[in-house]
Amino acid sequence: MTAEPFRESVLWSVVLPVRPFGAAKQRLARHSGRHHAELAHAFYLDTLRAARAAPGVGLVLVVTDDPLAARQAHTLGAAAVPEGRRAGPDAAALAGAAALAPGSPVAVLASDLPTLRPEELAELLERARRHRRARVADHTGAGTTVVTALRAAELVPSFGRASGAGEPVLAAGSGLRLDVDTPADLARARARGLGLFSAAVLDTWVRPPAARARRTGVPV
Repeated sequence: MTAEPFRESVLWSVVLPVRPFGAAKQRLARHSGRHHAELAHAFYLDTLRAARAAPGVGLVLVVTDDPLAARQAHTLGAAAVPEGRRAGPDAAALAGAAALAPGSPVAVLASDLPTLRPEELAELLERARRHRRARVADHTGAGTTVVTALRAAELVPSFGRASGAGEPVLAAGSGLRLDVDTPADLARARARGLGLFSAAVLDTWVRPPAARARRTGVPV
């Protein structure tokens, strides 16, 4: 039986493709060891939290085969669907769009935007209403962090390097452009201000237990 699409709405639907945390952020793994999965998890939670709080967003839909990511999506007020047989962010974006009403506006976000503010996303979505399809370039200019379409049925995802060359590139706040893949990216994100989850994970990573105990007054 075919699943019924989420109802059409003038509000935006935001799709978040999420890889299983253990397989994500491999470039960070060389520097952070086992912490790369914790960081990927925290980046996702901060991105999800900001998207849920953004004015103009009616639905956040997480596309993932990670059971923890799916459960936490529901806990934080989002929906979740499986990625399915085809892997990769573009395939996951299309799986998410297929679950929406064909005429609904959709924005697909990278799930590693730990400095994203709700107002940045709201401002971007207002600009995106002027374009049938559009995208946001990452902070390097070589990749894409957001793709939008006024109709979910017309979404053309374009993540990865040299991506989305044919679509208009929208101006966007730093939180929408700063995806974190490398230690240098992480340093930039820390300087801008991480979300609650990412800051907490990084705090446990960089501070020895004794220092954390002195700072918080709580034994560890």
